[in-house]
Amino acid sequence: MVRIRIGGTHFPLETLGPGRRLGVWFQGCPLACAGCMSRHTWAPEGGRESSVGELLGLWREALEDGAQGLTVSGGEPLEQAQALGEFLAGAALLREAAEGARGSGARPERRADLLVYTGYEQDEWDPDRLRALRHADAVVAGRFRVAEPTTLVWRGSANQRLLPRTELGRVRYAPHQDRRATGPTVQVVVEAGRNPGEAPAAQLLGIPARGELAFYERWLGDRGLRLRERSWRP
Repeated sequence: MVRIRIGGTHFPLETLGPGRRLGVWFQGCPLACAGCMSRHTWAPEGGRESSVGELLGLWREALEDGAQGLTVSGGEPLEQAQALGEFLAGAALLREAAEGARGSGARPERRADLLVYTGYEQDEWDPDRLRALRHADAVVAGRFRVAEPTTLVWRGSANQRLLPRTELGRVRYAPHQDRRATGPTVQVVVEAGRNPGEAPAAQLLGIPARGELAFYERWLGDRGLRLRERSWRP
């Protein structure tokens, strides 16, 4: 089975798409957009090695726990196009099986959608990339441009486009094309150290507004959590 280099996973993710979702961050990005908050996902040798099977196991567990969607981000998922395509194909099959077991396949509002973030514009999707996105219900596409801030929900800059690609994608995302974010756009996740004496690790998941990263750095500091590394700084 195809191996995947990933930067991390999290469930429930609540800031990159509607509802409670499984988030999977692919590792490696050659685009290196200025101002990116996830510089730690750029190096192709970073993160850890995983497999389609392992990630599908996480997706199965998330569906059993009521997940309303899967979000794949990065890094740049289309740099691992074959692995992404196999993962999304398997995720779609597991979704169908879960819907069949619940008898909810005919109710779009209850179906779990598959959303992919990519920095590549639509005209840069070569045949391999198009095949990888075959099962994606929606794609957020375009480079992050720090000089073009936006308040559009689930997008980091004004140039990025939310592209529904299936009927489910149109049902789920059409109402959000021009919607402005009204709730929290960043989710703070604090995990205890894995080893005795190891300091807790904090993750900021989502798309912060301009100035919010500094705010959360202070917010964590006020609670006794000091950041040793900041993924948004060189």
